[in-house]
Amino acid sequence: MDFSHILLLIVAGFAAGAVNAIAGGGSLITFPSLLATGLPSVGANVTNSVSVFPGYVSSVAGSRTDLAGQGARVRAVLPAGVAGSVAGCALLLATPGRVFELVVPFLVLAAAATLAFQERLRGLVGHPRSMPPRRAAVTLQVVVFAGSVYGGYFGAALGVMYVAALALILDEPLKRINALKNVLSATVGLVTVLVFALFADVRWGAVATLAPATVAGGYAGARVARRLPARVLKYLIVTFGTGIGLVLLYRAVA
Repeated sequence: MDFSHILLLIVAGFAAGAVNAIAGGGSLITFPSLLATGLPSVGANVTNSVSVFPGYVSSVAGSRTDLAGQGARVRAVLPAGVAGSVAGCALLLATPGRVFELVVPFLVLAAAATLAFQERLRGLVGHPRSMPPRRAAVTLQVVVFAGSVYGGYFGAALGVMYVAALALILDEPLKRINALKNVLSATVGLVTVLVFALFADVRWGAVATLAPATVAGGYAGARVARRLPARVLKYLIVTFGTGIGLVLLYRAVA
């Protein structure tokens, strides 16, 4: 890599770390940046997945105040997060990705729409407070597992999808849901690091450039997210999700 590529990755990494902490979707910044340095698409995808993991960890550190009292919930969903992540990584390494590339934009757009119309959807599925505990627990496991499969495979807008789904089934302020999303994203990230380091062609020079920048951006973004009013945070997540979905759709059909 030349100096311009290094500078591009530093800027992209910081921006992606911040976006992941606030709303999710930072991979849409780093993935094209890795392509711009000359990496092939699969190599860029696995390198990106490894690179953004430290940013997820710093996002957890930045939002730790909003994780207070959620320890039991986190421990309950971690096995589903790990299992889903492994399944997603296996799909990426073992199957052609064209069909999934066509489906992903619609999943992202659906996630953004779910969050945008959250209150209306709650009227249809019921408020979390009225949901039987067993049903809520099972639904939470399913949501975490499905999101982790997606995250292990590609991961762009994983945070948007998690926040949208979790907001329907958890009776929590959006800031606390966002903090839980950061933990789940970090779990997916850890699994992808381990799997791809062993079985994929990771470009470690690019990782060494991107990773520190995502750490700085992730911590800064998480601190910003804690200070945003719930309505503003929701607006940002919906906007990011819609934009990401449209870009992915354009790339898929272009």
